[in-house]
Amino acid sequence: MKWRGRRQSDNVVDRRGSSGGGGKTVVGGGLGMIVVVILFMLLGGDPQALLQQVQPNPNAAAPGGQPVELSEIDRERGEFVATILADSEDVWNQIFRQSGLRYVEPKLELFSQQTRSGCGLASSASGPFYCPADQTVYLDTAFFDQLDKQLGAPGDFAQAYVIAHEVGHHVQKMLGKTDEVNRLRGQLPPAEYNRYSVMLELQADFYAGVMFHHSQRQKKILEAGDIEEGIRAASAIGDDTLQKRSQGYANQETFTHGSSEQRVRWFMKGLKTGDPAEGDTFNAEQL
Repeated sequence: MKWRGRRQSDNVVDRRGSSGGGGKTVVGGGLGMIVVVILFMLLGGDPQALLQQVQPNPNAAAPGGQPVELSEIDRERGEFVATILADSEDVWNQIFRQSGLRYVEPKLELFSQQTRSGCGLASSASGPFYCPADQTVYLDTAFFDQLDKQLGAPGDFAQAYVIAHEVGHHVQKMLGKTDEVNRLRGQLPPAEYNRYSVMLELQADFYAGVMFHHSQRQKKILEAGDIEEGIRAASAIGDDTLQKRSQGYANQETFTHGSSEQRVRWFMKGLKTGDPAEGDTFNAEQL
């Protein structure tokens, strides 16, 4: 993926190497909770409830209480994230402007191990997520190693897909869809609410594809193999794939993010069409 030498976003806050803490829960909404939460999800539990139990000590600090110097690879990852976020800003500012709307750019916080968010205490166990309360994407870049080594989805485009998906959740917040779905929480039986959660996640996958469609047209960012990296990433985090790896079978009623086939299909639809109007997963005849 061609990313070097382009504008980097000013909306990135880098807290890696420092300690965070505090809070009670974190609102997920993206690719996160993949490893720690998997078994709990298979039992029909609420991942947010699990995070309340697995979050680290909010009073924990870095060894010696001193900031940890970032490695060269961590610095490069920070530059990469800032570049992809800038690409998303360019795309969504233009799309919203063409629709007569104003796009409020999200913040993106890089952290190590744990941090405070507007949704509560976030830890590495939660994975990348978007917090609607403070309109911020939270990312521990160590997740990129997990994406590669544990989930079999290596490559910079796979990492960019993670960022674009979370920004897709911010787009949903701007358009009112996030609040609409959240109002259903507690009003519907878990299996029925899970369907709406899947619709929300698949739409974020679609919006990720839309972003790359326009970034490619604007900046020619794609290289050979990039699309395949994105497909592998979307497939690796499908609920059915993750559940089969954990217990040998999939239970569709507990899906919260969509199957591998669904995630790939909606991502590719966004990538091919580039038209946000084509991503209404909530009224689609086929998810």
